[in-house]
Amino acid sequence: MVVARGFEQVADAFAEVLRQARGGAAFSVVRRGRPLVELHGGLADPHTGRRWAPDTTAVLFSGTKGLTATVCALLTHRGLLDPEDPVAMYWPEFAAGGKAEVTVGQVLAHTAGLPYVERDEVPMLDNRACAAALATQSPLWEPGSRVSYHALTYGYLVDELVLRTTGRDTASHVESELNAIDGVDVRLRTPDRLAGRMARIVREDHYRLSTFLDDPVRRRIVERMYRVLTDDPELINSAAYRLAGSAAGGAVGSAASMARVYARLVDPRDPLVPTAVLALFTGTHSEGTDAINDRPLRFGLGYELADPIGTYGPAAVAFGHSGAGGGRHGAWPEHEVGFSFVTNEMCSEDIDTRATRLLAALNDCL
Repeated sequence: MVVARGFEQVADAFAEVLRQARGGAAFSVVRRGRPLVELHGGLADPHTGRRWAPDTTAVLFSGTKGLTATVCALLTHRGLLDPEDPVAMYWPEFAAGGKAEVTVGQVLAHTAGLPYVERDEVPMLDNRACAAALATQSPLWEPGSRVSYHALTYGYLVDELVLRTTGRDTASHVESELNAIDGVDVRLRTPDRLAGRMARIVREDHYRLSTFLDDPVRRRIVERMYRVLTDDPELINSAAYRLAGSAAGGAVGSAASMARVYARLVDPRDPLVPTAVLALFTGTHSEGTDAINDRPLRFGLGYELADPIGTYGPAAVAFGHSGAGGGRHGAWPEHEVGFSFVTNEMCSEDIDTRATRLLAALNDCL
């Protein structure tokens, strides 16, 4: 446990989170490579009573997308990927279905109009098959005209771009490059030898997706979009899932690792990505009400940004990515801090205040 002087209020808020928990959690804050807060507790496996340990990891769900965005930022810095280029320049088959002009940036900013794979028979854990299916589809709307969260398809699309650009998939880049950061161990494919550290994902009673949405027609679309959560509640705890390499939701890691990744992105001494490239990726590229989910959104290129509902706390400038069930990972550039809240207890967004309380306490301490 680490609680730097002056950050006791964060520890108090975390203790309150644990008092109300059925599962477990961890919260970390890092500035310039130095941990200011590292807290963990509760049950890593409520079924067996196994406690959350310092090295416990968990499925990060869409927290993965922030890692994927970071890989894309690194490729942009190296001149291998340009957000203004058409996707079809790297992936010619993608031009089918009227998508010849869809840009890399539109894919990263969730405006491509491909929020689900139309062919339900395509295995959702087969990244290549899902990418091939998406290449044949037509967008649901004119690309760039609407924003709607691409829960799983973001991963299929971006992973195919990374593979076509470099010959290696996103999982390979995360393991070789992000794990080179001191103290970081995050993976999109978690081998058997590391599976014993993983927390078991559980859900609160009556867990609900898309809590901003009332429309029954679009609710059916949501069920197609989030098949990984709706088809089989135990899929997320399976070896098949942790080995699939999903660039949208397959990452496994700890709060300490995620906080260190984001801290390096905003460390002025040695930023992971050059300032100009990070500014491009964390500028506003889409915003508005989700065309399917009715949730307020604001995106950079792959990163979520500070939004009207306070996803990233009181800070006016923030970026990162949240995850289904309550995970929250990101950075406050003005404070030069990276932070991460990891939990194995999935709670519905409209009643989940855990990360919000922790970020409010952190803001008070800073």
